Parts: sequence; C-alpha cells; structure tokens
Amino acid sequence: MKAIAQERFGPPDVLRLVEAVRPEITAGQVLVQVHAAAVNPYDWHLMRGDPYVARLMGGTGLTRPKVRTAGIDAAGRVAAVGADVRGLRPGDAVLGFCPGSFAEYARTTPDLLVPKPAGLTFAQAAAVPMAAVTALRGIRTVGRARAGQRILVNGAGGGIGTYAVQIAAALGAEVTGVCSSRNVELVRSLGASHVVDHTREDFTDAPRRYDLILDNVGNHPLGRLRRALTPTGTLVANGGGPPGRVFGAVGAMLRVIAVDRFVRQRLRVILPATPAGPTHQDLLDVAALIEAGTLTPVIDRTYPLADAAEGVRHVEQGHARGKVVITVR
Repeated sequence: MKAIAQERFGPPDVLRLVEAVRPEITAGQVLVQVHAAAVNPYDWHLMRGDPYVARLMGGTGLTRPKVRTAGIDAAGRVAAVGADVRGLRPGDAVLGFCPGSFAEYARTTPDLLVPKPAGLTFAQAAAVPMAAVTALRGIRTVGRARAGQRILVNGAGGGIGTYAVQIAAALGAEVTGVCSSRNVELVRSLGASHVVDHTREDFTDAPRRYDLILDNVGNHPLGRLRRALTPTGTLVANGGGPPGRVFGAVGAMLRVIAVDRFVRQRLRVILPATPAGPTHQDLLDVAALIEAGTLTPVIDRTYPLADAAEGVRHVEQGHARGKVVITVR
C-alpha cells in the first residue's frame, strides 16, 4: 500500500511517499481503508519532535519518530475486523482516530470509530475527529458553557475554532470570534455575534469582558487573557506557539495551572484530542451534532496523498482556513 513515512524529525520535506506493508490486525482491532485524512497542528508537532520536552516525556520518540506513518484523523470504510469486535463490519463507512492515517490502510480500535454521518463526504468526515472533539471539550466539557454567556474564541477561523464557534452558538451563547481579516465573514456565518479582526485590534485591550475564553492560539500573555475575563470567568487554553521551542506550549500551560491555584477565575488547559484521550461518547456527540445540522466542517483545501507534505506545510505556516484534508482514494 502507499503511505506517507517519516524516518527522522524535521520540516515537511522529511515526509515521503513510500510502498509500505498493509497493517495486520489482531483481536479487538479494526482495519480501515482510508478515503481521506485530515492534517492537524498535532501532525507537524510530531513531525518536528516539537517541543523538545515532549521527546523526554515519551510522546514523540527521543531521537527518531516513534510512529513512522503520519496522520491520525481518518474517514473511510471498514476493511476487516478482528475477533471480539462488535457493531462494525466490513464496508461500514466510519470516521475517527486511526494512527498512521496518511496511508491507504490504517489500524485502530472500535472505540475510536463512529459511523460517518450520511450527509458528509469522506473528505468532510475526515475533518471532524480531532478538531471537533477538542472544540466540544473546550466549550462544553471543560468550559461549562451555558446559554446567555459571553464566549470568546481566539483563533476562530482555524480547524478547532470553526467548530467551537458553532458549538458555542448552538448552546445559546453570545459568541465573539477572533480571526484574521480574510476570515471575518466566515466566522460570522458560523454563528458569531461579534467578530474581532486581530490585525486591526486586540481584544484584550477592549473593555468587554467574557464568561469563557477558548484560546487556540497562545499569542497573548496570561495576564492579558485574564483581564478580558469576568472576575469569575473561565479560560480554556489550548496550546499554541511556534515550532522549534524547547518547551513550546507546555511552559505556558504549566503557568496556567500554577496561577489557577491563586485566583477566583477558572484557568484550565486542554490538549488536542488524540487516541490517548478521546472517548467514544465525544465522537458520538459530535456526529449527532452534525446529523442535526448544528455542526458543519469547514475545509480550506485538499491535497492528494502524494502531496501530503505540502498540506502539512500549509497548516504549519498558519494559513489554514478551517481544515486541510489529504485525499487518499
């Protein structure tokens, strides 16, 4: 089968199209024939081994990538199921987390898959798992959003942000989206009542205060973010920061956790949803929102599998509007 492999840490050029052995499955596993796979910032962090502290924590591999086939989000059809797998059978259309999804086939477990909503193409479905589940957790689970609250989403035009705006609006919140000039109308169309163009103004300088801020960017000091909150508001920090840093977003997240002990405001951190973290129910909830017409994937552009490196480069450079998807078949 064709796959995108990586033998060393580095820029997108380290990603190569190769002929690889089709994964074999054992009891409790599922083999998915991948039709499309999404690109996430998570992918380029793994590609570069960034931040360096993550290598010491065992998340990426110390000197070489722990996982040699790139990708994690996928949509496709079940090709085979192992013994003890219930509820899935060959031919079923699914979406979910499939490590090594930049390939024609990927191996996963049934708890990381849900049926593909009938109204989505495979490319749209691939854009769902990590970004939509992270947004759902940031707004609903960790942020505890409620109707009538003022909620701000920083990075509203990105993969997580476009879902977060829709989820917050569906909960009945008054949503403010922060994005670049070219994404203003997009963010407004997703349900934002107010849109801040960060190239023209800084929301932390404005007098408006928010009950919940979901920060997907990490481009403001913690003190300024707290100033934009109400006295008992909640900050949910979701990483951010440039590649090549020793600590990267880890340092900022530790600072959030430390300060939370001494203030009335709720300061929380979340990590991108991955196979180590997502629950089957989160995926089901996201799929249900899509089926109900509440949530719609936003796709910036697609790349064929052979050009996966260019897709990762586009996301790493911060140019993506919504999601970037790799089409496999």
